[in-house]
Amino acid sequence: MPIRGIRGAVNISADEPDEVFQATQELLTAILDANPTLKPDDLASVLFTATPDLHSAYPAQAARAMGWSHVPLLCFQEMSVVGSMPHVVRVLLHWNTDQPQDSMTHIYLRGTSNLRPDPTQDRNDK
Repeated sequence: MPIRGIRGAVNISADEPDEVFQATQELLTAILDANPTLKPDDLASVLFTATPDLHSAYPAQAARAMGWSHVPLLCFQEMSVVGSMPHVVRVLLHWNTDQPQDSMTHIYLRGTSNLRPDPTQDRNDK
């Protein structure tokens, strides 16, 4: 069975643990809603990144609180690139599925849709 990738991002209003937690859960919930056959048990792993200005909490804690107890999760610091968007949590889910890659729905919330300027992808920015 192939592994497919689903990307997403969310802008965090403040570097506070509750905000990182809530925004990350909002992002993961939106990804699940947009990809209705995706089940956490089918995830091979999930990678989170946070921009260097976010350091109050691990985004993976939000997934654990959603019951993703057996999914391997790992957090990284995003590269610090001049002019890049601050206060962003990004996610890459590795999904074991027979669905084609072009059927994956990537989710970008709270002003982050320009992080994936691919015209073939839906823009979300709720």
